[in-house]
Amino acid sequence: MARFGVRLENDPNLSPQDYQELASQAEKNGFEAVWVPEGGGRDSLTSLATIAMKTDAVKLGTGILPIFARTPTNTAMGAAGMAAVSDGRFMLGLGVGHAPTVESRDGIPFKQPMTRMRETIQIITALLSGEEVNFKGNQFNITGASMGAATPKTKVPIYIAALGPQMLEMVGELADGVLMNWTAVDYLSEAIGHIKRGAEKAGRDPKDIDIAGYVRVAVGDDLTASRDSLRRQVARYASNPFYRNFFAETGFDKEMSDAAAALAEGNLDKAADSITVEMQDQVAVVGTSAECRVALEKRRGAGLQMPVIAPFAVGDNMASHMHVINALAPKG
Repeated sequence: MARFGVRLENDPNLSPQDYQELASQAEKNGFEAVWVPEGGGRDSLTSLATIAMKTDAVKLGTGILPIFARTPTNTAMGAAGMAAVSDGRFMLGLGVGHAPTVESRDGIPFKQPMTRMRETIQIITALLSGEEVNFKGNQFNITGASMGAATPKTKVPIYIAALGPQMLEMVGELADGVLMNWTAVDYLSEAIGHIKRGAEKAGRDPKDIDIAGYVRVAVGDDLTASRDSLRRQVARYASNPFYRNFFAETGFDKEMSDAAAALAEGNLDKAADSITVEMQDQVAVVGTSAECRVALEKRRGAGLQMPVIAPFAVGDNMASHMHVINALAPKG
């Protein structure tokens, strides 16, 4: 059976019982993994712990935990707790986040994100392996830290959220996998190339690194509302310099420039109108169930080993998620 994951949106309007119901259905339908992001609202570890109590086999991942909001030791403790609650099904997804969010919401200077990620992974890997950690780095100085009896009995895979060349190479060097936030079809081979280079520099086999990524998905026959929702979602990213540059480098510089200019005027409708159908079909999947399956397999053929379907809501979020989980069931 082909590997698929599903992202459950971190939506405070979804109750803990909703998350359990969605994850249970995903498990029943043959999805390999459930990922829960963290950006606002509830923390993702609590939602995943709730899901763990009502599932048996599906893997559970943070997609992702922002590393500036937690210390490495605190993150390792959370990972150990989730590994215990889930009977070894937990995957730890980590990301640096974005400067405006980190500095305004978390109140932390966004300094040396690459260094912070490297040191965070080095410390967490050692702690989760049962080592006593004495670490002197650029951002962290740790003495005598240990998980003790809380050390997980099984390995906790670490995934890095990465899109740019440097972070992708770090995936190859240090991580067990990558979780890409956007999976533009024509960019996948380039992204995977960076991961392979990082692995080869570190003397690792690139085949040991899992390639996962979010694919925004809407399934249905009348998709006008879905495309409207997608255009607005993509347009909002034009206000983020990192993502604006990423989309520009994937061939959509004009779309991002026009959207950014419209957002600067406070006109989201105009910004959304800048997102062409060509761009929509590169960065997301919209269509009937059969059309979506073909588009997802195209990404798999480009090297995306675990497409993680990310339903984007049109109307009720619970209904949108359940519809996509059933329409694209791997067992279907």
